[in-house]
Amino acid sequence: MSLLVKKVKNANWKASELSEAFDNANIPFQPVSYVNWPEYPYKPDVKFRIAHNGNTIFLNYQVEESDIKAVCNEDNGKVWEDSCVEFFVTFDGEPFYYNVECNCIGNVLIGAGAGRQDRKPIPAEYLNRIDRWSSLGNLPVQDKSGKWEVSLVIPKEVFMFDKLDSLAGLPAKGNFYKCGDKLKVPHFLSWNPIQSEHPDFHLPHYFGDLLFE
Repeated sequence: MSLLVKKVKNANWKASELSEAFDNANIPFQPVSYVNWPEYPYKPDVKFRIAHNGNTIFLNYQVEESDIKAVCNEDNGKVWEDSCVEFFVTFDGEPFYYNVECNCIGNVLIGAGAGRQDRKPIPAEYLNRIDRWSSLGNLPVQDKSGKWEVSLVIPKEVFMFDKLDSLAGLPAKGNFYKCGDKLKVPHFLSWNPIQSEHPDFHLPHYFGDLLFE
């Protein structure tokens, strides 16, 4: 699959206003709907929107699911065990890529490397530059169900191993995910389909094409 990441000139949006800003700018939703592994058939309703202004990536996820949980209350923790959305991206081509993972209360985990086993965590000084907003607030939640959304405003400097002068015109590859490894019903959804024997998001071979306008 391929996706054009629209450029919004002069946008200086905050995470808290991103959903309305996307509406006003007519940024369309993309589904995260591939159930790649039959042993995990549960399919919550998941969609995302993405745009950029040359220096910053704007990302909004909207989710409806039967079990909403977030017990990880710090950055670079085990957010993938909670109700979690993810954005993996490579600017240099395979295999070096970044994994941007965020639970439903806005805690993030970001690593970089050429595979699952050699991830380098992005330091807190960079993570702290990410503006986040969640419809659930920022305190731990459990035993809820229904809708939630989370928005991230990610400066290009967070991708610290790439010297990105501008995102404009940049060809990239990536994938978007929804998971919850320790939820009552674990699930692993993707935007671009994955063909592997077991659930694994760390497979850049299955990234789709992203073109930053």
